[in-house]
Amino acid sequence: MAVNAPVALKAADYKTDVRSDWCPGCGDFGILNAITMALADMQLPPWEVLLFSGVGCSSKTPHFVKTYGVHTLHGRVVPFALGAKLANPRLHVIAVGGDGDGYGIGAGHFVHAGRRNVDLAYIVFDNEVYGLTKGQASPTLGRGQQPKSLPLPNLNEGVNPIALALSAGYTFIARSYAFDLPHLKTTIRRAVEHQGMALVDVLQPCPTYNDLHNREWFSQMVETPQGPTPRTYKLEETGYDGCVKDPDDAKEVEAKRQQAFEMAHRRGDRVPLGVFYQIRLPTFEERLAANIPVLKDSTAAALAIEDPATHRPLTDLTHTYRELLV
Repeated sequence: MAVNAPVALKAADYKTDVRSDWCPGCGDFGILNAITMALADMQLPPWEVLLFSGVGCSSKTPHFVKTYGVHTLHGRVVPFALGAKLANPRLHVIAVGGDGDGYGIGAGHFVHAGRRNVDLAYIVFDNEVYGLTKGQASPTLGRGQQPKSLPLPNLNEGVNPIALALSAGYTFIARSYAFDLPHLKTTIRRAVEHQGMALVDVLQPCPTYNDLHNREWFSQMVETPQGPTPRTYKLEETGYDGCVKDPDDAKEVEAKRQQAFEMAHRRGDRVPLGVFYQIRLPTFEERLAANIPVLKDSTAAALAIEDPATHRPLTDLTHTYRELLV
C-alpha cells in the first residue's frame, strides 16, 4: 500500500502573490525573505502561524506572507499579538514593525511586553527614519546625525533598543542585519523557538531617505589596529556567550546581564550582531495558567461559551451584578 510522504514546505510556499511596493534596494526585502526562510526551516504549518504588524513600510509584511496575518494600528502591534497569544498559546505568534512604530508611539507597549515575558517574537525593522512618511528622524537616529531627508541635524539622543529591552525584561535579545540572510534567518528562528518575549532588532538600510547608514556603509571595511576589518561582526565568533545556563544562579544572571549591557553600547564604527542575552523564565501564559486551572489543559480560544443544549451563556454574572447593586 502506497503512503504519501509529507511534502516539505519551501520558503516560496510561505509567500503570497501580493505585489510589494517597497522601494528597490530596501532592506525590507531581505527581512521578508529571512522570515519565510525561517518558517520553512522550522516547517511550521502556515495555519499555526499568526503574523501581526503595526503601521509603516515594514508593517505591510503580513500581506506578503502566507500565514494568518493582521495589519493593526500604529504602535499597537504588541497588544494585538499579546491578546492572540493569550487566547491560543498553541499558535506561533510573530509581531513585526518599524523602529518608529515600536520604539516611538509603541514604546509603552514594548516595555511592558518585556516585563510580562509573553511568549512571542518581535522583529523590528530598524532604519532610523520614518520611511512611509518621508524620512523624519525615528527614535533610533543619533543626536547630530543628518540623513538627506532632514533639513537640520537630529536634535535628540537615539534610543538603544538592546539596552531598553534588557531593562524591560526581554528574555531573548538579538540584533541582525537585513542583507545577511543566513544570520538573520537563524536569528529569527531562534527568536520564534525561544519560550518568552524575544526581540530581534534588524538593521535595515533605507535607500530612499537614510544615506548615512545605507548598504554601502554596512559593507565597508573599517580600519583597526589589526588592519581592515568588516564593519559588522558576529558575537559568537568572538567567544561571546549571552545565554544563561542556570536561571537560578543569581551570579551568572547578573554577569550575563552586565556583559549584555556593555556590549549593547558598543556601537561605533564596528557593529556587533548576534544574541546579546537569553534566559528561560516562566512566561506570562504559564503564570496565568497556574492561577486559572482550566487553562492548564486547554486554551481560552477552545473553551465553550454556551450550553450546547440551551444555547445559554455558561458565564454566571449573578455574583458580579449583586456586587454592583446600590
